[in-house]
Parts: sequence; C-alpha cells; structure tokens
Amino acid sequence: MIRTFLKVHGSGNTFYLYNTSEENEFDWVHLTKWLCNKTNEGGADGLLLVLPSKVADAKMRVINADGSEASMCGNGLRCVARYVCEKLGTESADIETMKATLHVRKENPIFDSIPTYAVEISPVSFELSSLPMTYKNQTELQHQIINEFSPTIPFTAVSVPNPHLIGILEQGSLDDQNHQQQLATFLNSENDYCKDGVNVSYVYPLKNDTIFVRTFERGVGFTNACGTAMTASALVSNLNGVVDAKVVTVYNPGGFVKCEVIQHEDNYQLTLIGNATYTSRYEIEINQTNYQFIARHDTTEQEQYEKCIEFVNKELDALIS
Repeated sequence: MIRTFLKVHGSGNTFYLYNTSEENEFDWVHLTKWLCNKTNEGGADGLLLVLPSKVADAKMRVINADGSEASMCGNGLRCVARYVCEKLGTESADIETMKATLHVRKENPIFDSIPTYAVEISPVSFELSSLPMTYKNQTELQHQIINEFSPTIPFTAVSVPNPHLIGILEQGSLDDQNHQQQLATFLNSENDYCKDGVNVSYVYPLKNDTIFVRTFERGVGFTNACGTAMTASALVSNLNGVVDAKVVTVYNPGGFVKCEVIQHEDNYQLTLIGNATYTSRYEIEINQTNYQFIARHDTTEQEQYEKCIEFVNKELDALIS
C-alpha cells in the first residue's frame, strides 16, 4: 500500500506528518525509526500523527526518532495546527495532545510570507514530581546551583508538560556544547535524578527581550530547536529577570520564534509563535515493516525559510559581537 507523508519543520525541528483515521494502522515505532534514519532522505526528528478526536478538532501524537512517545511538541504542534486549519478551512482549532487539549491559531508571518502559527503550551508545573525528577528532598528546583551538575550554572526544572531542565549561562561561548552534552547524556542514561530522562537547555541572554536557546532533546539529542524548551526557557528567563518583556524573541540553531509569557499569580499562559513549513510530500510504499520511498515532490517554502536563517545569523552576529 502507498501512503502520503508530508515533511515539515518548525524552527528547523523536522518531522514527517501523517494523517490517518486508524490509530493502529502501522507499527509507528518501527516506521518512525526508519523514517528518521539519516540515510533515508536525510532523516527527521520524529513522526507527527494527526488523528480523529472525540474532544477536539484533531488529535496529535508525537513519536520521537528513537521510537519513544513525547507528551507534547511545540514545533510539531505548529505544523499540525497548519495542517488541521487548512484542512478545515479555519483560522483556529483545538488539538488534543497526551496531557491537554490546546488552542492553536494562524498568525501574521513571523518573517516575510512564511506560514506562521501560534500554539498554546500547557500545562505548566514546577513540581519535581511532574517531570519526574528527584533532588534531595526538594519539591521544586528554581534557579538553583546544583554542584553535581555545575558549580556556576543555575538550573530550573519545569514541565510544560515535557520535562525540562533549564540552565542560564552568564558567560561562555554559543559554540561550546561540551558541558551541555555531557550533562544531558548523563541525565538521559541511568541516573539517580531523572529516571525517564529530561530535555536539557542552555540559555544565553542577549537583550532584555531576547535569548538564545540550545536544547539536547530527550530521545533525539541536539536539535535545531525544541518548541516546549524554547517556551520553558522564555518563562524561566522572565521569572528570573533575564528578560523583562512579555513577548520574548528566542533564537535557536534552526531559526527563531516568539514566546508570549503571561502570569496570573501562580498560573502561566504560554504561547509559542513561529513557522510551520512544508518542505516535501512523499509517497511511501508500506508492506508490514518493509518501507520504500516511491516519489518525492518538493515545495518552494524552504527557500523562504533560508532567507529567515540568513536574517537570524546576521542578527546573532550583531548581538554577540
């Protein structure tokens, strides 16, 4: 049987997107590992499944490159938001995810004419049990030095709902990944702190409303961008005075997004705004667990996005020079 898959990305975080009415149509773990293998059309970071929902306009499932399932994906949700809104002919929709039903909407282009969508990121919790994470007898970990991790970097643990450990750097090079990679690799193997692993992000302050975020994503490794990580980083930066704006520009290796942070006492309303780019449409033949690419049809949207990358690089050069 031949099925159609879209190749999409949000901030360079690349996925295959597949719409089906049958939740168990294929072995998603096996298929995702094959799709994400870098020897197959450059691979991807995961598979986005668009499914029927009884409580929303559609349901999204996210299968990571290693076959594990994520509870949410902000960059992926933007791509699903576009797919669902265009399919329904609407400007907004509600998407069911593993932990919550989230509102999404079409936005004005973030750069030139790039298709742009805003998505709700929720729920938010600083309880270590929500990640889950264990550190001594603490129930929360906010902007705190953990000597076992680093004697100079303060870390915050937060779930949105994916688990994140956010470190704020006051010094260091954007190009130096060694410490982050060592820590993230440790926390995503057998350890006493995060039994299910955790996404580890390092935040570099740039301006009062601008940060740079690099993320080592659980189940993937270093990614061009992680939507929930960028949103969590904007929240943590806002709470700790790193930025003082409600709308934070977040640069990342794959481009940039806008993150809106609104606080009502202990409640947080978070919105992630960024591109939803379609790069290709693939026809793939699937016979049980045997797969073959049959045809590929590229769009012109990536050309638009490359201009955005050029803009980001120039802005970063100006900010860090």
